[in-house]
Amino acid sequence: MYSKEETQRLKREFWVEFAQKYPRKWVLYDTKIKDFSFKFYVDNKKAQVLIDIEHRNDEKRIAYFEKLEALKNILEEEFIKDLVFEKQYTLESGKNISRIWVEKLGVGVSNRKYWDEIFEFYNEKMNAIEMFYLEYDSFIKDIEQF
Repeated sequence: MYSKEETQRLKREFWVEFAQKYPRKWVLYDTKIKDFSFKFYVDNKKAQVLIDIEHRNDEKRIAYFEKLEALKNILEEEFIKDLVFEKQYTLESGKNISRIWVEKLGVGVSNRKYWDEIFEFYNEKMNAIEMFYLEYDSFIKDIEQF
């Protein structure tokens, strides 16, 4: 078991090494849609690539989610498979968001032997999500016509 400080140091090293192996600017929070972001997540059981829709206005949040859901077949056939779509996802804080994600189970940040596997997973899946988004962003952004 690691102390809190050791865990923080290890996570910092993980992210620094990831940035060195894949030195590029990811879209992440720069989607040009308020409270609509792409995220990386890792713990000691899994790694995930997420699309989080956290808009305070539930109608707008659901409209963005439904736009992505309408593109699900294209997304899965042309870009990325095995996505989980969850219209109502509750964060630990109790906040309701909409979330779409893909995960790799059986890997962990505290075991360096998994790092390359996680990095490759992140690069492949986030790149696919970004390519999809860049192709369909104008459709996704335009929730007024949906």
